[in-house]
Parts: sequence; structure tokens; C-alpha cells
Amino acid sequence: MMKTLTISAACLINDQGQILLVRKRGTSKFMQPGGKPEPGETPIEAVVREVFEELGVEFEVKDLEPYGEWNGPAANEADTSIQAYLFAARFNGSPQPSAELEELLWIDPQDALLRDDIAPLLREHVLPTLLANAHGSGAYFHQ
Repeated sequence: MMKTLTISAACLINDQGQILLVRKRGTSKFMQPGGKPEPGETPIEAVVREVFEELGVEFEVKDLEPYGEWNGPAANEADTSIQAYLFAARFNGSPQPSAELEELLWIDPQDALLRDDIAPLLREHVLPTLLANAHGSGAYFHQ
């Protein structure tokens, strides 16, 4: 039986146009930082908390722009789909992986699409959306 997880994820872009991806310990797919909301948390509150726990980076709710929702297969769990709430922000720091994270990667969205270790949410929604929004304007999102 298919189960559905609700998650909140951050699309963090630096001034070079690279997206920050993370890989959780014991998994093979890169994804955006984020995770499951705790009881009573809104999606944006969850992403603020998760980014701090995973990367030590503090954002306020006002710093994050809603970037849509997506439903699709989970990257690292069989028979599981996700309902993802996405938020975007500019970020130019050097975070360190903590909590359950094993690896961080700053990468150009076009280059990320060429990899075979990218989560479905990234491959099917986030990266194509970033690239479509940047086409002609050079900007991935409004800030």
C-alpha cells in the first residue's frame, strides 16, 4: 500500500546561480534541504526549522518565497509518495552538514539534471522550473 509523506523543502540559490543539494546519511539521492513538519507546524515553519537543524542556517519566514507544491514519488522510500511544499531563497554561505546529512553539493541546475543521483522532486519539478524561470531573465525567482 502506497503511503504519502508531507515535506517542506528549501530551494537555496547562491549568486553564481547554483542550487544547494544535500544527501542524507544512508541514502543515494541528492535533494533540497528540508523535511517533515512537526505537529502544529505550517509548511514554512517546518522548512525554517529543518534548514536550521540540517545546515545551521537561520532564515525568518519573511526570507523565504513560496515556490509551489509538488506530488510525486519519494526518493529514498519504496511505495511512498510525497506532497512537497517548496520555498526559495538566496543564500551565499558555507553551511556544514549536520543532523542526518552526510554530504552537501552546490551545483548549476543544468548540470544537476545530467546526474543520475538526483531525487524525483528535483528532476521532475524543481530543476526544470528553475531553468524555465531563468530563461531570458537570468533570475531563478523574484527577490
